[in-house]
Amino acid sequence: MLEKIIELSIRQRVAVLVAVLLLAAIGAYSFGRLKIDAVPDITNVQVQINTAAPGFSPLEAEQRITFPVETAIAGLPGLEYTRSVSRYGLSQVTVVFADGTDIYFARQLVNERLQGVRSTLPAGIEPELGPIATGLGEIFMYTIEAKPGAVKSDGTRYTAQDLRTLHDWVVRPQLRNVPGVTEVNSVGGYRKEYVVAPDPSRLAGFGLTVENVIAALEANNGNVGAGYIERSGAQYLIRVPGQAQGERDLAGLIVATRGGVPVRIADVADVEIGSEIRNGAATKDGQEVVLGTIYMLVGENAREVSVAVAERLEEVNRSLPGGVVAKTVYDRSKLVEATVSTVERNLAEGALLVIVVLFVLLGNIRAALITAAVIPLSFLMTITGMVQTNVSGNLMSLGALDFGLIVDGAVIIVENCLRRFGEAQHRLGRVLDREERFKLAAGASAEVIRPSLFGILIITIVYIPIFALEGVEGKTFHPMALVVVMALTAALLLSLTFVPAAVATFVTGRVEEKENRVMRTAKSRYVPMLDFAIRQRRIVVGAAAVLVALSGLAATRLGSEFIPNLDEGDIALHALRIPGTSLTQAVQMQSALEDRIKKFPEVDMVFAKIGTADVATDPVPPSVADTFVIMKPRDQWPDPRKPKAQLVAEMNKAVQEVPGSRYEFIQPIQMRFNELIAGVRSDVAIKVYGDDLDQLAATAAEIENVVGSIAGSQDAQTEQVTGLPFIQVVPDRLKLTQLGLNVDDVQTVVATAIGGAEAGQIFEGDRRFDIVVRLPEQLRQDPQVIERLPIPLPSGGAVPLSEVASIERIQGPNQISREDGKRRAVVTTNVRGRDLGSFIAEAKERIGAEVELPEGYWIDYGGTFEQLQSAATRLQIVVPLALLLIFGLLVTLFRSWKDALVVFSGVPLALTGGIAALLLRGIPFSISAGVGFIALSGVAVLNGVVMLTFIKQLMEEGSGLEDAIRDGAQARLRPVLMTALVASLGFVPMALNVGLGSEVQRPLATVVIGGIISSTILTLIVLPALYRMVRGREVEAQQGSAMPANVA
Repeated sequence: MLEKIIELSIRQRVAVLVAVLLLAAIGAYSFGRLKIDAVPDITNVQVQINTAAPGFSPLEAEQRITFPVETAIAGLPGLEYTRSVSRYGLSQVTVVFADGTDIYFARQLVNERLQGVRSTLPAGIEPELGPIATGLGEIFMYTIEAKPGAVKSDGTRYTAQDLRTLHDWVVRPQLRNVPGVTEVNSVGGYRKEYVVAPDPSRLAGFGLTVENVIAALEANNGNVGAGYIERSGAQYLIRVPGQAQGERDLAGLIVATRGGVPVRIADVADVEIGSEIRNGAATKDGQEVVLGTIYMLVGENAREVSVAVAERLEEVNRSLPGGVVAKTVYDRSKLVEATVSTVERNLAEGALLVIVVLFVLLGNIRAALITAAVIPLSFLMTITGMVQTNVSGNLMSLGALDFGLIVDGAVIIVENCLRRFGEAQHRLGRVLDREERFKLAAGASAEVIRPSLFGILIITIVYIPIFALEGVEGKTFHPMALVVVMALTAALLLSLTFVPAAVATFVTGRVEEKENRVMRTAKSRYVPMLDFAIRQRRIVVGAAAVLVALSGLAATRLGSEFIPNLDEGDIALHALRIPGTSLTQAVQMQSALEDRIKKFPEVDMVFAKIGTADVATDPVPPSVADTFVIMKPRDQWPDPRKPKAQLVAEMNKAVQEVPGSRYEFIQPIQMRFNELIAGVRSDVAIKVYGDDLDQLAATAAEIENVVGSIAGSQDAQTEQVTGLPFIQVVPDRLKLTQLGLNVDDVQTVVATAIGGAEAGQIFEGDRRFDIVVRLPEQLRQDPQVIERLPIPLPSGGAVPLSEVASIERIQGPNQISREDGKRRAVVTTNVRGRDLGSFIAEAKERIGAEVELPEGYWIDYGGTFEQLQSAATRLQIVVPLALLLIFGLLVTLFRSWKDALVVFSGVPLALTGGIAALLLRGIPFSISAGVGFIALSGVAVLNGVVMLTFIKQLMEEGSGLEDAIRDGAQARLRPVLMTALVASLGFVPMALNVGLGSEVQRPLATVVIGGIISSTILTLIVLPALYRMVRGREVEAQQGSAMPANVA
């Protein structure tokens, strides 16, 4: 059947060439629609439930909100697990669903359950779903800043409040409409509010309460529509406007009358434009700014959305008043473009090297061009496949694409055609005519099409284990396997149709049968080695076996990690301060930190988010800051060759000079990557589960001491569970009863006076600002004022708060984390200078021996190493299965398990080179390297198949065993060298590149290059010796004494 397809392709060559050009054109069109990203999106399907609970302490938030929400969510279809954080003023529950669940369906399910739980939550508390974004959705950040010396139209300087108002009402509405944007989150500046600040003594003088003020505001600030009336055939709508227009209107509202005289709000309170009590701030280069973050909708393309937002931001700048600018500070598309250019350069350089090898070894320009044409054609067909299967072009998906592997099949066919053309011309003594050429091309292609297709099939099969990976590791590596399989399938189709047709059509004229100088030199060196191998076959095979055993031992010394860290260029830095640090203090400390970092000549700018933003996707207290250090391009560094690790070490040393904080260095995407995978932002998380917060904190501290002392541990720390300072107002129930008061009377007065209560809104066109009633700022900060707060009595008059409640200062929980409905504390650490696998093993052993757990408490390990473990366990089952499948294919091809075994021996020998290459370069084993080993076993088998098929063919034609081995090995020297050289050279740029993102591809390329070198040596030297050993006995038995004497 294969022969028929080849003949048909040659006969219908014009149709074949047109079809191929058509496919290429479709590929070129698809290229414009291909999604481009830096890394695959590994987000699990998660829904965030954020509930703002102003004034609630972490304990109240857990008890009143988090627990009821978690209970309501339990038992949803497809639910994997829940985790939650309860902290001051906020409860956040993250619900993680099984992979493949539709995000909108998941949100619908959660919403339905929340409807039921709303009635059980405290009054005024409203749970909201987080944005429909992935964990890597923060793709763009910008700041709103005033230029130095800029003034408003009234001649005053721009304040943080002005900038925030401009952001919320001018910038945000424009950016929210950019296609692909799901949320624009803002942090920093002050949100404008109309503050009505009652004076307790003036209120008491008139016998009024804060409730009276709130009631007056609510009763005098509304518009009412009263239907319509008809008059003279016209319809008049009736409206009664009563909205307050500003401070003057509010100050004039009447609260009550005393002796016939109205008491206005201005008599008992000050009315002014103030600002909210905020939970977060933003700084840039030591100055406070307003920071906006763009969240990308699930399933959109990061690069396209980033570019669209950047374009819209230019338009936004035109609508801002002169002197105020919106500046981009972080743009994911820059990283995407840098990594994609790394991939493009690797592919282009790889393709170039492959083409050069083809020219040199084939010695026929047309033939080399035909083989090389397979590269762009199969690549374009792959791009079409990627667009159809919704795979984005990124470091991982395009990372394993080796054009050397792709042209392997074509190389074997073209090489055989050339050899046969040369032989025929030499025999006939003339140039072949068209019919002869067509017939010969068909015959020559048919001869090697089986091993060639088997080779491609085998390389495809070895990628099957990767499809067995699930979860995060599956999402990371599936695209890679899918792309390679698509590229190989395209190459297979082209080898079967396009290559024979093109060779028959274009390789005309004289074909040199003589080998070129490169091949002659190679052959002259190879023949003596081959003779030695066949003569001393036992020594050669024994040495190979020892080599395999040694490399097996060496493999145990390799470290292990999940994926090498992608160097993003920029640095992210966590600044962790003492729990209870005020926002004002945190901003000052952050400014000092940024001024110190800015002194590094490599740094372009530093900006930070402190505390929690408007949409609490990342609920952290004011004591925690996410600092982003954006670097200049390397060519602007004083020393462009300076390693990033050295710069980070210097920075770490420098920031320790800024007191009062602990620092942790990481990278922007990596931080989110880790958080997505394990709910923590570091490489390793050791979770302690239990009930009592103090006991959890104590056990976690013990574990931290142990982990901190393990070699390679860096930034070891315990989640800050306790230590938040509280002022606790405890009502005295006995006294309340005597005075006829309820606990609620006390709570309402304290909550309104200190925390503030909303009493309507003031509208300015589209803009709307809250009216808030709370004590004046200087009184709020005075501890004595709380004691003197008047609590109104039912019989009239008032009593100071200190009479009916005790006021005490205590320390309470800072945050309460839960997972699957159980409280937990987490010890996190990053691992530097050693591999994750061995670190975890040592940590487990030491914690087991040195930490005693109380009854009912247990430990769980999380972090990125979990992925390494689950991937390794799956691969241990699936890889042997794939190897068995390959062996089965070989048996089918050769119809002999002995021959199959001889070829299969290529796999362990190929792995030897891969392991040696990793050891030499000091690269630990990662899943990326594992993928390299998988690809390698395919290439190793392919070479063996090509060699052995030809040897067997010669024997069938009547050659003796040794002659067949010698002639076969020599005749196959060129294709074996070519396939090996093109496959390994295709990966050389990847192994040597130092561009952004090259770390992820380096292990894979290193393994393939090292392995191909060892597997080629094996195919050319060990395989003939092994085949001679295996087949020698049979032939001796058959031929008896007729065999030459030197066979022994």
